[in-house]
Amino acid sequence: MAGTVGDRGQKREARGGRPASAVLSPALRVPLGLIAALAALVVFGLGVLYAGHDRSGGVEGRIGAAVEDAGAPWRDVALATDFLGEPAGATALVAAVVTGCLLLRRTRAAVLALAGTGLAVAATKLLKPLVGRTIHDGHLSYPSGHTAFLTAVALVVALLATGRPGLGRTAGPALVFAAALVAGAAMGWAQVALGAHYPTDTVGGWCTALAVVPATAWLVDRAADRLVHRTADAGRGQPR
Repeated sequence: MAGTVGDRGQKREARGGRPASAVLSPALRVPLGLIAALAALVVFGLGVLYAGHDRSGGVEGRIGAAVEDAGAPWRDVALATDFLGEPAGATALVAAVVTGCLLLRRTRAAVLALAGTGLAVAATKLLKPLVGRTIHDGHLSYPSGHTAFLTAVALVVALLATGRPGLGRTAGPALVFAAALVAGAAMGWAQVALGAHYPTDTVGGWCTALAVVPATAWLVDRAADRLVHRTADAGRGQPR
């Protein structure tokens, strides 16, 4: 966070008075806040609906069976996508995003890349034993941590992109949501195709990231703003 204080990119925006390096711009706060609230409700609702279940049925069962029937080369694509959520792949992906943020002097985005992805995955690990839905001999499945992780990474990258000037109030939220949708759909498909999760597990993982990352971005901005203000106040109080 110390790099945030000296960041030369901290020019004030024409509206809202927030630093240009903020990860959650004023144009995104309300729409992403609403999306986060709705996503949290979906996570809770699906968790209650499928608590203690050990199988899928109905439409979900037919969707899962159809996706799992996909043969080569789709299985190889699914395995490659799944690798991005495994420890080695996830570490490399987050390291690449953090490095990119630091090269662009977006310290807050780098912090969000670590905190947002970490908290999204941690939330799925916390929810799994609470919901108790299982697959394949008792493995906890809801919500999908892989889906939450890749969606969280996509959200961080999209928020980094929306920090550039010139994006309108509609284009910014649309870009963030589209990135999350593509990443969540890709990893969700891979998890169902490999038989690792039920379809609703992946929806729960996707919504977990949508709920956690915007809240984390808001917290990162608040913490960084307070640090900047305290440093500025300390500087003004020092004798010249």
